[in-house]
Amino acid sequence: MAQKLKYKRILLKLSGEVFGGEDGEGIDGKVIMELAKEVAGLQKIGCEVGVVIGGGNFWRYRDFQHLKFDRTISDSMGMLATVMNALAFEEALKAVGAQVRAMSSFPAEKALETYTIKSARHDLDKGRIVIFAGGTGSPFFTTDSAAALRALETKCDVLLKATKVDYVYDKDPMKFKDAKKYTEMKYQEVIEKGLGVMDLTCASMCKEGNIPMLVFNLNKKGSIEKAVKGDKIGTLIN
Repeated sequence: MAQKLKYKRILLKLSGEVFGGEDGEGIDGKVIMELAKEVAGLQKIGCEVGVVIGGGNFWRYRDFQHLKFDRTISDSMGMLATVMNALAFEEALKAVGAQVRAMSSFPAEKALETYTIKSARHDLDKGRIVIFAGGTGSPFFTTDSAAALRALETKCDVLLKATKVDYVYDKDPMKFKDAKKYTEMKYQEVIEKGLGVMDLTCASMCKEGNIPMLVFNLNKKGSIEKAVKGDKIGTLIN
């Protein structure tokens, strides 16, 4: 079945809030298990899967700026939050029978192995799902930027950015009825228009690395599989 896939190797970017369910906080066991089944399904059809998870369900610098914490400390807390999410998702994937390995660029050796490009590529080549925790391993970078970096380092065919909306819009469709949707666009447009779908570092890296990004609604069941098979879904940015 692998030959029917449009994208053989993907990098799936998930926000931490997804793991928190309706509240967007902590970890909702039901949500994480359902998501694990969907991602494990990709492995069964021959798709090689890397996953970058945010940490916003536990901690994110921008949500706590009012506390005046040192940015580097706050970002370290955020990177540790992604480690917690990665460990939870690794266990959820194992529980549904997937072959998986979590690794972190923010070292936490007693919990999971430290990320290297070589080991990540090896695991992907072997068909394992690889979860990338710890963001970029450095402060001042978002997990969107980490997703772009890992996608390029592991030679992915596409970066799939799972969101709460069906497409990229020129403004918030929840607030503005006249919001314009895009089915296809260029990274340069994202950069020039300052669209909030990703940070500018992420957009610049993807543009420079010539890797497409597909932005789609994760809440629609089966949407990830549709994306890797090349069905018309979401906004394609290249």
